[in-house]
Amino acid sequence: MAPPRTPDAATTFLWQIGVATALKLLLIPSYHSTDLEVHRNWLAITGSLPLSDWYSPSSPGSNPSPWTLDYPPFFAYFQLLLSSAASAVDPIITHLHLGIDYKSSSVIFFQRCSVILADSLLFAGAYLVSRRMSGPARWTLWMLIVWSPMLIIVDHVHYQYNGFLLGWLLLSLWCLGEGRDLAGGILFAVLLCFKHLFAVAAPVYFVYLLRRCFVGKGGFMRGLGRLTVLGAAVVAVFASAFGPFVYYGKMNEVISRMFPFGRGLCHAYWAPNFWVFYILLDKFLSSVLRRLGFEISLPAASFTGGLVGDSSPFAVLPRITPLTTFIMVLLALSPCLIKAWSNPRPKLVARWIAYAYTCGFLFGWHVHEKAALHFVIPLAVVAVQSLEDAKHFFWLSIVSCYSLFPLLYQAQEYPIKVLLLLLSTILMFLGFSALFDTNKASEASKASALGKGGQSKKSKGDCAKKRGFAFGWTGRAYLLGIIIVELWGQFFHPYIFSNELPFVPLMMVSVYCAVGIAYSWLWQLRSILAFS
Repeated sequence: MAPPRTPDAATTFLWQIGVATALKLLLIPSYHSTDLEVHRNWLAITGSLPLSDWYSPSSPGSNPSPWTLDYPPFFAYFQLLLSSAASAVDPIITHLHLGIDYKSSSVIFFQRCSVILADSLLFAGAYLVSRRMSGPARWTLWMLIVWSPMLIIVDHVHYQYNGFLLGWLLLSLWCLGEGRDLAGGILFAVLLCFKHLFAVAAPVYFVYLLRRCFVGKGGFMRGLGRLTVLGAAVVAVFASAFGPFVYYGKMNEVISRMFPFGRGLCHAYWAPNFWVFYILLDKFLSSVLRRLGFEISLPAASFTGGLVGDSSPFAVLPRITPLTTFIMVLLALSPCLIKAWSNPRPKLVARWIAYAYTCGFLFGWHVHEKAALHFVIPLAVVAVQSLEDAKHFFWLSIVSCYSLFPLLYQAQEYPIKVLLLLLSTILMFLGFSALFDTNKASEASKASALGKGGQSKKSKGDCAKKRGFAFGWTGRAYLLGIIIVELWGQFFHPYIFSNELPFVPLMMVSVYCAVGIAYSWLWQLRSILAFS
């Protein structure tokens, strides 16, 4: 009797995509944020107005919606492409004067399906970046990306196109990992012309690609030639994106929309980063000084007001400016840049890029909590490389996913986000356990082949102790704390305080998750410095 046939890698991958897509289709009727109307308005702008008026806040014939384009031109071109399809489905979707409350089934169905279809680029990136991995590592990586609960929450419930954008990043990482530096640089330039917030990793790309141009045979002149070709290709990408707006004299409008520094240091819901601690310290010091009799003038804009705006003033501590955050991000990046220059190894690129986005998330200006995806997805590529990386990713992905819970604040979506986090936790644990149990068995067999008797048994015992997928008491205690924070915010706080202090549960989530992400930043920094 022939043994049962094991499905090949492509079949396994397609099964994962099929099941994940079915889940996304089931989520079409679920809650969506105002981002769905924002993108519908972008369909109307690109489909109805001339290119020269796309970024104008009050252009002739513009609609009353307050949400004009604030992504780079390639994303606007992408919206123009979608607007043509939207008009075929329902011409009203791209109407400029619909207002901000248009929620017909046609617009919801079309835009939800457009996100699902755009995820094809994410799947392509995940497949390619895993091509040289072993079977268990590939399957685990696919599961981490295809079934990412953060992507499902942000893109397919809250509504955005992060999977599509992260697909470009994965394709770039694949090219760099294969030594195709020119293609990797071009793909990253394309990504920046889709969403400029990915530029946090630009210093790493610049240093790495510059150093790689002069590594290997050919000497200085050949390296200079490589650099010239790469530079020309990147300039061509940016020229194709921004050239039309330069021609129409609209670059000032484009830049002002892409970089609205007037929005303030923090978003309405604090991203769990370094500035959470800075805000709390300012509030603590101002409270103490007022109790001691000092006259402290409180800022008019409160960080706990829950509004988007210039809430940057502080009562005691110095005011933070965009330049301050830029310098802090660059300083945090500097060890990684030194490593990229001194030892530009393709296998370390994903680790460096993930670290760069962690720095941007932790110290950046007006960071959205959704930006955690920028470092979680690249870290998935790193997670299958070693047991310690897997443990770090398992822990960090739970923390990062939980930090997104306040995005889905309606009661009917509560079971969805909880079940997504629980399901992903179980799948990650099973995937990592299977992956590193396989490694353990392989190492044990090698030890047996090298020697017999007591030496072989000792190697097996040492390997089993080293390779167990388990956490120390501090990691388990921190994850348990997430349950306590959630129980307080969902049940005890509303019962004790009723409608008072509504911002406290959100603040607790941000502060608690900020501790975890700050620890992750330090862990990643240590791992980068550990590689020679």
